[in-house]
Amino acid sequence: MINWEETPDLNITPLVDIMLVLLAILMVTTPALVYEEKIKLPDGSKSSVVSKLPELEIRVTKDRKVYLKNDVFKISEFPDNFVMLKKQYKINSIVYIKADEGLAYRDVMFVLKSIKEAGFSNISLETNG
Repeated sequence: MINWEETPDLNITPLVDIMLVLLAILMVTTPALVYEEKIKLPDGSKSSVVSKLPELEIRVTKDRKVYLKNDVFKISEFPDNFVMLKKQYKINSIVYIKADEGLAYRDVMFVLKSIKEAGFSNISLETNG
């Protein structure tokens, strides 16, 4: 005799195992995927020459002295002197800051802020790497 009121037990353990394996495979392979868009770049004219922007190098030593070419300033005197000397350089010049690793963060940021306030926007901090 068949008992129609019995409810069958569903064993979902194999389904959960398969889903966990698929999830693990997905988590491992997703970071390795690289999406690359195929684009065609426009042709440029080879006759025009791009002029190189002038460069300005500022060095800051561990003893808080700022060197701008042949000029030497104390770090506290740098902003005023730099504003006076900025007329010698184009405002779109690339400014490189080379600061000693022993300097405090606030000293490097003080020099960077002074250069930005003088109107220069192309500023790079140089490192050994």
